[in-house]
Amino acid sequence: MNEKERQWDSFLWLFMKTVLYLSLMGTFVICMGKESHSLTTLSRTMGIIVITFLVVEMLFLSIYGKYDIGRRKSKPIITSLALATFFTDAVTYLELMVMRTNQPSIYAFRLRSIGWLLLAFTMQVLLIAIFTYLGNELFFVINKPEKTCIVTSSQKNLDAVMRVISKYKKQYKPEAVFDYHEENILDLIKDYQTVFVYEVPVKRRTKIIQYCYNEKKEIYYNPELHDIVEVNAEYYLLDDVSMLNARVKGLTLEQRFMKRLLDLVIAVPAGLLSLPFGIGAAIAIKCHDGGPVFFKQKRATLNGKVFEVYKFRTMKQNVENKSVQKGDDRITKPGRFLRKTRIDEIPQLINIIKGDMSFVGPRPEMLENVEAYTKKLPEFRYRLRVKAGLTGYAQVSGKYNTTPKDKLVMDIMYIENYSILKDIQLIFQTVGVILKPDSTEAFNSEENPHRLIFRPAKKI
Repeated sequence: MNEKERQWDSFLWLFMKTVLYLSLMGTFVICMGKESHSLTTLSRTMGIIVITFLVVEMLFLSIYGKYDIGRRKSKPIITSLALATFFTDAVTYLELMVMRTNQPSIYAFRLRSIGWLLLAFTMQVLLIAIFTYLGNELFFVINKPEKTCIVTSSQKNLDAVMRVISKYKKQYKPEAVFDYHEENILDLIKDYQTVFVYEVPVKRRTKIIQYCYNEKKEIYYNPELHDIVEVNAEYYLLDDVSMLNARVKGLTLEQRFMKRLLDLVIAVPAGLLSLPFGIGAAIAIKCHDGGPVFFKQKRATLNGKVFEVYKFRTMKQNVENKSVQKGDDRITKPGRFLRKTRIDEIPQLINIIKGDMSFVGPRPEMLENVEAYTKKLPEFRYRLRVKAGLTGYAQVSGKYNTTPKDKLVMDIMYIENYSILKDIQLIFQTVGVILKPDSTEAFNSEENPHRLIFRPAKKI
């Protein structure tokens, strides 16, 4: 695709995105205008509602994900946009209620308007689905799968990359794999549009990245610790010398205070609201096999402090406690539902209130896992610079079977890029995790059937 075609392509998706967002806003205004006549004519109320909707929509789209056609599959895009629109509708609706507080028919208005609100949201989801499916179909008619190659170091690493690429067949067409040891590696990758570089030493990887950047090739590579530090570093100009400054000092006193305050503000109400679900879970577990309702286990948190984590028991009694495999028969019938809906995590709100955990942070690992992972990945100990959390980057973006190294990268990204706003963003994103069918996907021992064969080269 030449430069002129790229510009037209960008204009097309910008146009579709704009039409979709304005259509979502228009649907809300038209439906709510059936009850609020101030939304049917040009007025101050209409102006405020329109501006509020668009601003709040942009805010929640930055949290859940935008109309990024061609980058993600249709269902995740629909879920993201639907969640963003749901919260936007709710906030805008509440503002409309406040603006009509002095109206004599306010209570009747609220009852009738809820129906129109539900109709508006239903129509908005339908619009989102139509724009997303048609958008992705159109995108892949215009943009054919990119000719792709993989540069890596072993068959195991190749399988890990292929497991992911095989889910994006319309975006990438992997045709070759090369050992990074190849002397003429740059000549080998020159005919490919996209290059995946996975588990390649930094010096060799840098050479490949520089070449791809110069040739305007798309490149993906897995980050190491120093990459994360560099991404989160600030640019400083010391006199006339350009420098990157990485402040690795942990959370400040103010950040720790605000984080603890946020934990209590959310955990206490969440505990009360989830109480009926907790009672239902306890009854289901007890009626199934008569065993204990809660599962307790020692885990590690801030600075390696050991505490006892609480969960609803989802496994049979007296079984080996290890990572769950696909179709694992240790999981009870109630346990499968509790895991899928994340209800088994509710008792950890007690850990948060006690101060053992935070609402957002790296997941607390079993003590034996901490020791084993640290031996394999020395950087794993950096996860203990903050309190363990109920949710976090790894829970929002990863899956149950995401590799320890990839989870570590996500956790370090969170720690080095910490802010209270980031915590709030991750809490909102957690709502969407329950709607992801693969977020609780267990480890699968089957080999990936979509794979290329790695042929080692002579080391240079």
